[in-house]
Amino acid sequence: MTTPRTTPRTHRNLTRRALGTGAVLAALALAGCGTGPKDETDRTLGAVRPDQPAHPAEPAKPVVKGLPGMPPVLDKADVYAADRPNRLSPVVKDFPSRVYVPNTESDTVTVIDPKTYEVVETIPVGVQPQHVVPSWDLKTLWVNNNRGHTLTPINPKTGKAGKPVEVHDPYNLYFTPNGKYAVVMASLDRELVFRDPHTMKRLKTEPVSCYGVNHADFSLDGRYFIVSCEFSGELLKVDTERMKVVGKQKLPFEGAMPQDVKISPDGKKFYIADMMAHGMWVLDGEKFDQPTLLPTGKGTHGLYVSRDSREMFVSNRGEGTISVFDFTQDRLTKKWHLPDGGSPDMGGVSADGKVLWLSGRYDSEVYAIDTGTGAQLARIPVGNGPHGLAVYPQPGRYSLGHTGIFR
Repeated sequence: MTTPRTTPRTHRNLTRRALGTGAVLAALALAGCGTGPKDETDRTLGAVRPDQPAHPAEPAKPVVKGLPGMPPVLDKADVYAADRPNRLSPVVKDFPSRVYVPNTESDTVTVIDPKTYEVVETIPVGVQPQHVVPSWDLKTLWVNNNRGHTLTPINPKTGKAGKPVEVHDPYNLYFTPNGKYAVVMASLDRELVFRDPHTMKRLKTEPVSCYGVNHADFSLDGRYFIVSCEFSGELLKVDTERMKVVGKQKLPFEGAMPQDVKISPDGKKFYIADMMAHGMWVLDGEKFDQPTLLPTGKGTHGLYVSRDSREMFVSNRGEGTISVFDFTQDRLTKKWHLPDGGSPDMGGVSADGKVLWLSGRYDSEVYAIDTGTGAQLARIPVGNGPHGLAVYPQPGRYSLGHTGIFR
């Protein structure tokens, strides 16, 4: 058992300054940043029907014509309508609550009990695990062993790891909204690889001309998704059904390094974190025209939406802060500073919405932050190079991948 540390580490600031320039070079060297049968998946997940009118005389809510096969959109004004506090799917309601932390330099996954802030297990995995990704049907956590060229499945009910599956260059992993394909972000291979979501057999490869495909999010109707290209400072627009790149653009900032991608609740905008532009790009996904930059802080990296869909938490890895963006006000409203600094990276929000969990990429630690006040609740030592941690289970009907994008 390991208890959270609260004492400062006096060498942190010197270490972080020394790593400031080296981090980008290291990112280039390290590539940046068992599910059941299909019929069983459909029965277990189900398709939650949209809310019905309060009175028969009222007109029904407009129906969104989504990607064929995807569960219906619950609320066209809120992509995250299924992600309300503790609204757990029957598939995951009995899973123990845990935080899974992939340590890229230790080749392990640290497992934390969020109630006690204690490390309860360390799981050996493949070489350079980057992200822990919930499967579309919510039954499996896939560890992306980027340089080991494997995916390690973890059963979130038992916490046990299964036999690794060979998958080349799995920097990150997503799932199409209809559950038909897994999409591997093959960063160094410069490919989007569409695979069977259960066996991970390669089904179609879409070569890309940009460098470092890494993060993505899907449109409200699931018919396209936006992808960030970390090493060439570009964005892609991909037709989901055709599995084809249909748009590409260079970000208007010299040395841009786009990271996490999130869609606004109303589905009208995409936000793309940029660790070199020190802010997030605001993009009209339909038009796919030139985005505008909203500065947030040094080393902007991860984007996480609150359980009420009102705010988005933005981790600024280069300065140890979290910015809070209000969707309704369309502006930044707060900035929280980690005591003694830190390097907040990737993570997720707890099932009840009260805690934001983030990995400390260059400090071998994890932060638990109160989403109401910004206060640091715990600082927990883990392995070296913690990256795309997953808080699990989380509310939602199905997973689109990454560290937990749920609809």
